[in-house]
Amino acid sequence: MDAVKWKTGITKVEPNKIVTRGYPQDELIGNVPFSHVVFLLMKGEMPSESEGKMMDAILTACVDHGVTPPSSQASRVVASGGVPMPTAIAAGLMSIGDFHGGAIEKGALFLQDGVKRMKDEGKSAEKMASILVKESKEKGKRILGFGHRIHTDDPRTKKLLLLAEELGIAKEHVALSRAIAVELEKTLGKKLPINVDGCVAALISDMGFDWRLGKAFFVIGRTAGLTAQVYEEISREKPMRRMWSADVEYDGP
Repeated sequence: MDAVKWKTGITKVEPNKIVTRGYPQDELIGNVPFSHVVFLLMKGEMPSESEGKMMDAILTACVDHGVTPPSSQASRVVASGGVPMPTAIAAGLMSIGDFHGGAIEKGALFLQDGVKRMKDEGKSAEKMASILVKESKEKGKRILGFGHRIHTDDPRTKKLLLLAEELGIAKEHVALSRAIAVELEKTLGKKLPINVDGCVAALISDMGFDWRLGKAFFVIGRTAGLTAQVYEEISREKPMRRMWSADVEYDGP
């Protein structure tokens, strides 16, 4: 009976030779920026100069957002227990989900479906945005990627969109995202600007990435920040210190 072969198109390893997506790894080292190699791994091809710059900017935009996000808190709390650094970082990564970092994935799916529909029906971005906002309101569903609990004008979004325009990356998905922000303000009577998750969702869609890779961009970027958070916790703070204290009222039996 023939053994089942495990097929992969990512990396081939032989004695004294490692080939990733067709490129010898030793030739990538020192010649290709890490963010470009990430693009290569996920897309299967090298980025253009513009795509490479955009990729680097996206990962940098995801790198850290202080100690308040669930991932930072989880990493620091677990680190305070005296576990190895990778364990504490993993704890933070495990808190990334639909409500923390997940808007990139769901936002990209929403925008990609919206752009496809826009083209199929021959509608403008503005008209499609009006339809999508109306339908979402009728279904009682929130459109992810808009509004932020802290920022009313997220500096990361502003910079990413400016760079995307300069590099020629911004296309239909960015246009639809901008139109949705305008329509949301008209419909709800308040500004819900594109947040960094929604911005990344639009940009990776315009660069042709599968929406299922949405969380990957956040995870790759945020791992660097979580590493810094964990190191600061174990090098500056006492073990099992009191963090994010709050009055607790017991209401059980």
